[in-house]
Amino acid sequence: MELLKNKIREEGKVLPGNILKVDSFLNHQMDVKLFNEMGKEFKKRMEGKKIDKILTIEASGIGIATILSQHFDYVPVVFAKKIASANMDKEVYHSRVQSFTKNKIYDVVVNKRFINKKERILIIDDFLANGCAACGLIDVVRQAEAEPVAVGIVIEKGFQPGRSEIEKQGVPVESLAIIDKLEEGQVYFK
Repeated sequence: MELLKNKIREEGKVLPGNILKVDSFLNHQMDVKLFNEMGKEFKKRMEGKKIDKILTIEASGIGIATILSQHFDYVPVVFAKKIASANMDKEVYHSRVQSFTKNKIYDVVVNKRFINKKERILIIDDFLANGCAACGLIDVVRQAEAEPVAVGIVIEKGFQPGRSEIEKQGVPVESLAIIDKLEEGQVYFK
């Protein structure tokens, strides 16, 4: 998706440790017009696939998933919480997920009322690096005896193993921008 690649080139910052900072338009401040275009592109790539719900993980995926829902006839958006709150039901699906950028392990939870048996779930996230978050969400979907239809990613670090980890699970991956390498402050796309 050229619009997204151009935005990454213009506003993205490459930090040490293969970190791409895109907080000016993706995961701190959100460019809603860009999100809408990404929603159109994800819809096009999911042509012919029935989607009952969109699942993401807090916090960065929520904005993307919400805008995307509009392009899928306003299907519900569910987000996995990284911290169970006191007012959350005790009946939850849970999975352990390691964050690449925070180098921290989270127990992510989704209330059992929000993913039902045989539902077709589209998983959405902002970044794909090692695939831990997406694989954790696939685990949650399968615990519910639902079907992970695909994993939609805004920015994939193609030089890391995330895609292959998801594909080992038998779930297709659709990424809007795939980075080949981050080198000397520059972003190179596949």
